[in-house]
Amino acid sequence: MSKTPELIQPDRGQAATAIHLVDKAGFADWAKTLTKGQRAALEAQKFDGSGYQVGIVPDGDGWFAVGGVANPDELSSWCMAKLAEALPEGTYRREGGEPGPALFGWQTAQYRFARYKDDDKPAGPRVLLTKDAKAIEPAVAEAQAAMKVATLVNTPAEDMGPAALEAEAEALAKAHKAKLSVTKGEALEREYPMVHAVGRAAAREHAPRLIHLTWGDEKHPVLAIVGKGVCFDSGGLDVKPAAGMLLMKKDMGGAAHALALAGLVMGAGLKVRLHLLIPAVENAIAGNAFRPGDVLKSRKGLTVEIGNTDAEGRLVLADALTRASEEKPDLILDFATLTGAARVALGPDLPALMARTDETAQALLDAGKANDDEVWRLPLPESYREYLKSDIAGINNSHTNGFAGASVAGLFLDKFVGDGIDWAHFDTFAWRPAAKPGRPKGGAALGLRATWHMLRSRYG
Repeated sequence: MSKTPELIQPDRGQAATAIHLVDKAGFADWAKTLTKGQRAALEAQKFDGSGYQVGIVPDGDGWFAVGGVANPDELSSWCMAKLAEALPEGTYRREGGEPGPALFGWQTAQYRFARYKDDDKPAGPRVLLTKDAKAIEPAVAEAQAAMKVATLVNTPAEDMGPAALEAEAEALAKAHKAKLSVTKGEALEREYPMVHAVGRAAAREHAPRLIHLTWGDEKHPVLAIVGKGVCFDSGGLDVKPAAGMLLMKKDMGGAAHALALAGLVMGAGLKVRLHLLIPAVENAIAGNAFRPGDVLKSRKGLTVEIGNTDAEGRLVLADALTRASEEKPDLILDFATLTGAARVALGPDLPALMARTDETAQALLDAGKANDDEVWRLPLPESYREYLKSDIAGINNSHTNGFAGASVAGLFLDKFVGDGIDWAHFDTFAWRPAAKPGRPKGGAALGLRATWHMLRSRYG
């Protein structure tokens, strides 16, 4: 992962290559300020100001860069990202303005996951200057959090199992002087029976556990963040087809988001009492795997009939949400790569948001829109609760009619959140199937910035 602090630096008048930002509508007028030779150079590069275009303009013994954007007066997180990807190593300064929100994409554009493969010719850092020194620290923190999600999700399951998630939480706790407790073995079976049941078939080195980090003044309002940590999902005895398993290293994407968000909360010193809970398991196949038709007892005491062992994420989240509710939190947020139905409905780029209160939902929607991290609200319809009825248990973990899969999964989780607690659930893909400027292919933080900016507004 790139060392992002060096990619954004305060502008103290040091030498830097200029970057001009233009849009297609204003390009012709801007080009009139150039020499004939400079215009010819841009024409040879077929530069016309279209979005994400990059041009190099000779200037005496040197050169400057020009980037095409939608609107030079209203920059987005991504409008300078293509420049950060395409320009050579060096230091750059936006001419005639500040980068503003583009500081984020400038950093994420230079992210590379190189744990297992070194680039043949690794590019040197492209440094961007800004006179707004106060913007640097938060921009770097956000970019580092997003890239942390990407790195955790990109790492294969053999190296990112439950123990590795525990190690990530331990490092986070050490960095912020937080307290970490981990429940395993017989204690896990007793206290978090569904977490244990889902993970018990995994090899010993990938044994299930409940990771619980606490931080902050106990007098402050409790914020609980819960992340689904299914480090690999075979589907269990309801085994997935081979194609369905190819990306299942990313099934711990909810835990990755939760860890990154917790780091932002603690790093900024928000006035909350933080509880981070990650049920970390591998949904494996073995003689002791839980079965379709089994009835599991939950931490809450509610019994759950297993309609499908591939609907395991909601089971481990249920025990974690029950534990979070015991703290009487002001707010619970959970992240999970939960349903294919959410992806069918919204595609890979839009996390599905479900929330109990309109106020919290709207705050998240607004924060996402303002920070280039849009989320989309789906309902929690009371009438669909009947889809989860069981003839022999308190609830079934999977419905069979195929309707409203994301919302029905949300309704299952809602049963395990305490009454009257403000709760929001993100069904996120945590993956980008194709690269875009500033957004590499692979693990992706989707919903992280929306949530972070909402929390800063609420508790900052």
